[in-house]
Amino acid sequence: MKKILQRYSPAMLVSLFFLVFLVLFPVWRDKAVDSLALQIKTMLLVIPPIFILLGLLDVWVPREQMITLMGEGSGLKGPILAFLLGSFAAGPLYGAFPFAAVLMKKGARFSNILIFIGAWSTTKIPMLLFEIASLGNRFALSRLAIDVVGIVLISWSIFTILPKQEINRLYEQAQNIA
Repeated sequence: MKKILQRYSPAMLVSLFFLVFLVLFPVWRDKAVDSLALQIKTMLLVIPPIFILLGLLDVWVPREQMITLMGEGSGLKGPILAFLLGSFAAGPLYGAFPFAAVLMKKGARFSNILIFIGAWSTTKIPMLLFEIASLGNRFALSRLAIDVVGIVLISWSIFTILPKQEINRLYEQAQNIA
């Protein structure tokens, strides 16, 4: 029982805050409940396809191939593939983290995983096309160039600063994910 409470305490705390909000601000009750329902619906529409793709990735791509493509000795093709995977991905950022765990489980280099998450969060192809159409080439391509440099610098910084023991701990946790 204690383990269950410990595991779900963040969710219970957020639920408690939500209930307190509903009691303290009855004027916003309908809007808050509608917003929560919309977010739950969105998650239920996004998460199943992501987990189906994760299952396929886990089964179809052998660990050895992932190590060759994105592992320690992948050279420049690892970061490029990570960037392309993140840029062509669909869905919100919370969908990137299960993918990152599978990439870790398959032996992808940590800096490539950071590039993947950075690309997923900022360089989506549909967003780039929208920006080109509505804001122009100059703006869209300038933002893309700045994002690419930022992603590389941030992933390099995190990879350099984070202790190797912490990175190893993250890989161990990824191995324990079913």
